[in-house]
Amino acid sequence: MLIVPEALIASLVTPEDAFRAVEACFAAMARGEARNFPVVREALGEGRQYGFKSGLDRVAGVVGVKAGGYFPGNAAKALINHQSSVFLFDPDTGRPVAMVGGNLLTALRTAAAAAIAIDRLARPEAEVLGIVGAGHQAGFQLRAAARVRRFRRVIAWNLHPEMLPKLGAVAAEIGLPFEAVPLDRMREAEVIVTITSSPAASLLAAHVAPGTHLSCMGTDTQGKQEVEPALVAAASVFTDEVAQSVTIGEAQHAVGAGLLQAGAIRPLGDVLTGADPGRRRAGEVTLYDGTGVALQDLAVASVAVARARERGLGIEVGV
Repeated sequence: MLIVPEALIASLVTPEDAFRAVEACFAAMARGEARNFPVVREALGEGRQYGFKSGLDRVAGVVGVKAGGYFPGNAAKALINHQSSVFLFDPDTGRPVAMVGGNLLTALRTAAAAAIAIDRLARPEAEVLGIVGAGHQAGFQLRAAARVRRFRRVIAWNLHPEMLPKLGAVAAEIGLPFEAVPLDRMREAEVIVTITSSPAASLLAAHVAPGTHLSCMGTDTQGKQEVEPALVAAASVFTDEVAQSVTIGEAQHAVGAGLLQAGAIRPLGDVLTGADPGRRRAGEVTLYDGTGVALQDLAVASVAVARARERGLGIEVGV
């Protein structure tokens, strides 16, 4: 078994690698070549979450699991809040193949999924990017979104505004004007990424203009919520995995309130394969419910393992 520690990941997997791997993952899911298993996720108290996401990709020949969660007290310990590891196994024998540090990989695949949704669903002429949230993941989201659209400026809101200058520095790094705004000014944005860990909706329908695309990336557990159910219900909703969207994703609240039927939620993979047209009208609000699926984690971890083997990196151990 090859151990690929977290410290090596940045040298092995680029944002472009993650984009290609996640895009291929969406398509494989749509073709029925890969599937996710039910998520196990538990609250540990004090905002901490721990769980397992697993899946099987028959074509790639990989089965595996990501173990980890969200630990909001980590910032005081100079650690990021999201901590995880990915384990890959041989699907024929069950023998462990690799253990891979999952923190940066999770950030890269989450940003890649949001950017793929923007690429396929946002209006081509979109010029203003809005970001709701300013934590560790927000910078990854900004960089990834800027790769698929030529944005003219960025506006952002965060519950704790003192965190926004760090996101502003990322915008400056890639040459985009940045402005901290109140939520009602999110109507200026043509693409909005929400990336918070909120238990209550921040973004309301009144904050979103017709024709906007939203990539909602923060809700991955029962009880979390970033946008109001009325906004979800009024949008054309796409997701990575419908089963997760209605149970642990942003759509859980609209479905639970009877405002949205699960059958109305469309897999983003169908847009990639051409089975679904995606956006149908310029004035349509599209919403991608990014719940985060195991297959995305396995895909980017597999890239890390292949690169590590090519370069003679990592730690080989007998099992």
